[in-house]
Amino acid sequence: QVQLVESGGGEVQAGGSLRLSCAASGRTDSSYAMGWVRQAPGKEREFVAAISRSGLSTVYADSVKGRCTISKDNAKNTVYLQLNSLKPEDTAVYYCAAALSTYYNIKSRAPDYWGQGTQVTVSS
Repeated sequence: QVQLVESGGGEVQAGGSLRLSCAASGRTDSSYAMGWVRQAPGKEREFVAAISRSGLSTVYADSVKGRCTISKDNAKNTVYLQLNSLKPEDTAVYYCAAALSTYYNIKSRAPDYWGQGTQVTVSS
């Protein structure tokens, strides 16, 4: 089993920035593709970004492309999500996700593991 713990959420004004972190613990002897999925109130979970097991490949949702950077520190089993130029529509609970095989499992919102989520609120 792998446990994912997110941190870094909070409230920020529109145009501001936040950096989310997700640390993996437990069975981390294998590397994982990791990423982020968010869920706004009353809406389905929406893919945000993912990074491959090696950290060499990334993929982003169109809604955050250009404003968001995902990175991974394999030595620390930690993935980061830098969010810039935040908009009120970015308000959501952001969930960390990990997949044993490919980051496309995260993009399709079917990872092997989920974190508990961290709230991001963007005020106008």
